[in-house]
Amino acid sequence: MINYVLFDGPKIRPHLLPLVFTRPMAELRVGIRTITEKWTDWLGVKPTHYTQPYLQGKYPYKKSSDTIYLHGGLCPNERLVRSLEQLKPGEALLQGPILLAVRAKHLALEDLVHDNPNFQKQYYWDKVTVIQRLPDLVVHNGEQIKTDFDRITAGRTSQPITDRFTAYYNEEQIFIEEGVQIHSAILNAENGPIYLGKDVQVQDGVIIQGPFAALEGAVINLGGKMRKSTTIGPHCKVGGEVSMSILMGHSNKGHDGFLGNSYLAEWCNLGANTNNSNLKNDYGNVKLYDYTTKQLEDTGRQFVGLFMGDYSKAGISTMFNTGTVVGINVNLFGAGFPPKHIPSFSWGGADTGFEPYRFSKAVDVARNTMDRRGRLFTEEEEDIWRAVYALEQNEIPHVPDLDED
Repeated sequence: MINYVLFDGPKIRPHLLPLVFTRPMAELRVGIRTITEKWTDWLGVKPTHYTQPYLQGKYPYKKSSDTIYLHGGLCPNERLVRSLEQLKPGEALLQGPILLAVRAKHLALEDLVHDNPNFQKQYYWDKVTVIQRLPDLVVHNGEQIKTDFDRITAGRTSQPITDRFTAYYNEEQIFIEEGVQIHSAILNAENGPIYLGKDVQVQDGVIIQGPFAALEGAVINLGGKMRKSTTIGPHCKVGGEVSMSILMGHSNKGHDGFLGNSYLAEWCNLGANTNNSNLKNDYGNVKLYDYTTKQLEDTGRQFVGLFMGDYSKAGISTMFNTGTVVGINVNLFGAGFPPKHIPSFSWGGADTGFEPYRFSKAVDVARNTMDRRGRLFTEEEEDIWRAVYALEQNEIPHVPDLDED
């Protein structure tokens, strides 16, 4: 039986930081599902992950004498899966300079590159979605919602819309799981499907444009305006205006304010009236901080918003500039626009400057945050944090990790 492994390409993974500081690339959500969940559905088995050593404890890697290694940012489709079935040992599947897959015995991560001379190269010419840069997640979210929607709803019947004050358009493209509550909302699926997962709450006056997905336990607060190509992950709470954005899970943007062309990882929180810019005044291309070059790089895109790592928080009325990258465990507050890159484990704001967020204090806050949701912050998670903290030491001033407040 063939073993399937999703690998973190050594030349691609750094471009997806800070979102992959705490997870493999394939654990990112794009569309309704994570990339791992997509492959599990298509293959019938759950692939393992080949990633950085400090992540392998949580995301183990299964070795085998016959393995198909899959690019961790690669999203499956029918033709691609059929092409993988034709791969022979020693053959690699490429699209241009991108290594999509290779069938081989155990390989080192550094061997999983497109120009490895030991691979017999086959080329894939059909359309394929590969996540290689942060903005790709947002750009491809609408199409991936549509693809996931078709897979999830095939052969199934939606729960009915029973609220007589809710208006809906193109009902065939609206799918509602059990336990969903909807009150006096507008659901418009004319330009793409709308998927509402189990126990989702859509409160009074909410407007939703497809393609859109809200996953299990998510809450869309009073009067929320959910624009196209948006995914609200499990147990997130959102309000205000959200456009072409992804919230991975357990993150909150519960109040008024705009979030556009943005990605929030897990356990993030945006305070009331927080806004981000997603378009420059001169309509030029947006530059975004890149962890490989440690400087702002031209994305080639006109619309780019905020990318925020796990457990980061912003106080009320925070204003994010076009193309801002926030690391993990950042605590932002105060007036003015903060820098376009804020390193992990930082504390402060535009008017006060930034200082290190003590590791022990950050862990305490994370434990309290998860405890409120009935979740446990494990030693395994803490070990991952320590590794990230060590990696980011060259980005933030060093202070002793004291136990006392």
